[in-house]
Amino acid sequence: MALLLAAVSSPAVAQDAGGYEKQSYNYSEWAKGRFSEVVTVRNPGRLLFLGGIGAEDEAATSGGAIKHVGDFGAQCRYAWDKIKRILEKQGGSLNDVIKVTTFVTDIRTFPEAGKCRSEVFAGSTQPAGTFVAVSQLAWPGMMIEVDVIAATAK
Repeated sequence: MALLLAAVSSPAVAQDAGGYEKQSYNYSEWAKGRFSEVVTVRNPGRLLFLGGIGAEDEAATSGGAIKHVGDFGAQCRYAWDKIKRILEKQGGSLNDVIKVTTFVTDIRTFPEAGKCRSEVFAGSTQPAGTFVAVSQLAWPGMMIEVDVIAATAK
């Protein structure tokens, strides 16, 4: 049994010379490839908290201009593209993401949201995550909003 547990819970590790260490663990077979059940970070140089990233038009001069109204997949991809660009502006990347909370207005979008997220993190270890359905988000027409926590070595 110990051998099986070791195989299921073996961590994905990212390290640098400064003592920064990020490890991801999965104890449930079904969660593998979907999300990490646990992500630990030792000696982070910097924590980044991205709040409420959705399909708001970045070029709009007032709030509430939502791109891709009625198209969940396009809103999801747009939100993740914004997240990627914000992390890069802060000296990070999607590989630094340790926790994601996804809010949607329709629980039936769960499979499409999972596919979108899998595409975003293709080839990378999945961060820990929570998926929540709510009655509405900040702006009419907004179908998805994503909170992200990232940790960087510097």
